[in-house]
Amino acid sequence: MEFISQPWPWYVAGPLISLTMFLMYYFGKRLGISSNLESTCAMLGAGKLVDYFKLDWKKSAWNLTFMIGLIIGGFIAMNYLTPDKTVAISAQTIADLNELGFQNAGKTYMPEELFNLNLISVKGISILLIAGLLVGFGARYAGGCTSGHAIVGLSMLELPSLIAVIGFFIGGLTMTWFIYPLIFS
Repeated sequence: MEFISQPWPWYVAGPLISLTMFLMYYFGKRLGISSNLESTCAMLGAGKLVDYFKLDWKKSAWNLTFMIGLIIGGFIAMNYLTPDKTVAISAQTIADLNELGFQNAGKTYMPEELFNLNLISVKGISILLIAGLLVGFGARYAGGCTSGHAIVGLSMLELPSLIAVIGFFIGGLTMTWFIYPLIFS
């Protein structure tokens, strides 16, 4: 059974995000996905190997619940609340993606050309390892992930978060326009 739904308008979703951030700030909590990785590693015993992970993961169990909610919410939204699987993107973006080898650009949220990477190949394993190391290093070096800095840090007017978000955008643009075409062309 599929429900027909429309995205919430910005004037509903924006204030709800603001209310959530205010409540988290009031209760002394910070939102971010990279902190979940730390908690998960600590929970699985990584503290026995690396001192960085010697922390009380039970203090951030609420954050792990949030992460599980994201996964379940994403599944529900994709399978039951998305009546149309096509993506509304401009004709120019479709043309640019076609030049990069995306034949069905805009037809689905997860293009096959991007997500059908042959993981058994040296190229596939190398891309995953390098990308994982860069994301992990970047999140650790920046003191948090994109969601933590962009949503929480900017809402708290933190200068380091502004600098991190600018860096994330520069990195994303560099990847999109220079590195990605070299890897997948």
